Amino acid sequence: MNLPICNFDAKNSLLCPQCEKKVEEGQLTKADVDASIKLAQIAKTNSEVDKFTLHSCKEFDGNFVLSFSKEDIMAIRQSRTLYRLIQDQFQGKIWLVEAEENDRKFIEDMFFPTKILSINNVWAPGGIQKTKAIVSGKWTPRFPINTETVVQIVKDARNLDIEIEFENKRR
Repeated sequence: MNLPICNFDAKNSLLCPQCEKKVEEGQLTKADVDASIKLAQIAKTNSEVDKFTLHSCKEFDGNFVLSFSKEDIMAIRQSRTLYRLIQDQFQGKIWLVEAEENDRKFIEDMFFPTKILSINNVWAPGGIQKTKAIVSGKWTPRFPINTETVVQIVKDARNLDIEIEFENKRR
């Protein structure tokens, strides 16, 4: 398992001087440390999680954005049991994103499993750039993703002003 902190630290829930220094210097966040420890606990009983690579974890108002490698995300998304196992370790909702991805892929990952039809940059009056994402289907009160939360996470994580529209407008 590859984690932002040492595997030994994650398994023992205690930071070594090197990892402690990384936290103090801002290279690692408290969310990185907490997520690493939680995944190491799961890995003790789940050999599939033991093969994962967690690149980082960011917390935004109780939402946890976990950056995994592409293969790991696919494995988690294909197994509801594995997803629930990880989700149950966190107090808030987890969002899975690919590490080292561009803004477009980040937004698509935030809306998974909903399909994004297009993502465009538009210029608003006053020279302000906004990102507009058009989501497949139409919005209903039962839409599984809180779009306001996604807008806030994208703003905090990527510094993008995003506007969400649905393919079929409500009538």
